[in-house]
Amino acid sequence: MIAAELTRFALAGGLVLSWVAFTFACARRGIRKDAGTSAGVLVVHASQTGFATELADRTAEALRAGGVAVDVRGMAELTPDVLGAAPRALFVASTTGEGDAPDTATAFDGNLMKAPASLHGLAYGVLALGDRDYDDFCAFGRRLDGWLRASGAAPLFDRVDVDNGDEGSLRHWQHHVAQLAGLPGMSDWTRPAYQPWRLVERRLLNPGSAGGRCYHLALVPDDPAHLAWEAGDIAEVGPRRDRGDAAMLPHREYSIASLPDDGALHLVVRQMRGADGEVGIGSGWLTERAALGDIVDLRVRRNAGFHVPDNARPLLLVGNGTGVAGLRALLKARIARGHHRNWLVFGERHAAIDRLHVDELERWHAEGAVERLDLVWSREGRGARYVQDRLRAARDDVRRFVEQGAAVYVCGSLAGMAPGVDAALREALGDVAVNDLAVTGRYRRDVY
Repeated sequence: MIAAELTRFALAGGLVLSWVAFTFACARRGIRKDAGTSAGVLVVHASQTGFATELADRTAEALRAGGVAVDVRGMAELTPDVLGAAPRALFVASTTGEGDAPDTATAFDGNLMKAPASLHGLAYGVLALGDRDYDDFCAFGRRLDGWLRASGAAPLFDRVDVDNGDEGSLRHWQHHVAQLAGLPGMSDWTRPAYQPWRLVERRLLNPGSAGGRCYHLALVPDDPAHLAWEAGDIAEVGPRRDRGDAAMLPHREYSIASLPDDGALHLVVRQMRGADGEVGIGSGWLTERAALGDIVDLRVRRNAGFHVPDNARPLLLVGNGTGVAGLRALLKARIARGHHRNWLVFGERHAAIDRLHVDELERWHAEGAVERLDLVWSREGRGARYVQDRLRAARDDVRRFVEQGAAVYVCGSLAGMAPGVDAALREALGDVAVNDLAVTGRYRRDVY
């Protein structure tokens, strides 16, 4: 009866069960209940787009506000000794692809989590980030939670799963964090508010394409101060069904294709259609329903995991389709810095039709700003059909480029392209080398 009442109270988000569970766990593990104020909390993030890192930093700030010592680490920095020595740990873990760990956590997932560890002195919590549109919702966070339990660690509270940044789930996590920090509560974590941006240009990039109409869009903010982002950052758009309608959520995310110095935020958007032939809510609003001059609700989200290197190291950029947006911004940033050791492998359907900013890419190559340009056309019927095929054909060059210090950036389709490129890289370099590239930040992806 008592257990059932506590369970019902937990489902209502009560504080008591977390404290009871922690008290029982501490007694079972021989940990003092007040250990938090003296031994502190290890906060670990595993992020693909930067959101998990942002939430981990906010978690750490809340704990520090309660006087708790905090050690914040990326999962790539986590060693068995560090984890084994921690009395308490909070994990903020994203899932990418079809249930995969983020790139920076692949080595941890593939090596340390292969078998249970000895973590009997650890009490922990997991915030799992995911998207219910994917079958393996929060799979890495769930896998991490299971491994921690199998390793003898005691959960402070049930895993908190977050669907596409759901604010209610995040408030539930804040509730637990406040309790651990000894705080009566804290302000809600809210993502930055939308700002009004005006649609000033819309240009069809692939007239006659069989692959869906792709548009180049340009938007300018009402407040010029919002012309502030870095190559690799993301535009979050609140779509509308029709002109004047209230914003529909959830928002849509698009890779930014320009730099602030361009004077506008550029997007490359493919018009999506459902089985009934109707255009999608987000792409339909941007590519068809919104008129030039209309206001678009937009906010920029920092995506530090896809920013260009600070140094002049070589860069291998791989992508397809609308992934050209993110690659275009990265190349603009590199060219602006005078870094020209850029090798781009880009794929689309037809050479004569699907030229998504390809004229610009070819001009940069002719000017020497792009050292090597491999264009792959999947419907041309000869040679390599996809970017991963071109990488396989050039595996020796890929190996030499990486040995010269190159970083690898991938942008575009999650289905087919991204896993195909990953497999081609592993064939050329080996699993250990690719995992090492991911851990050290030399293998980065913005895939969707």
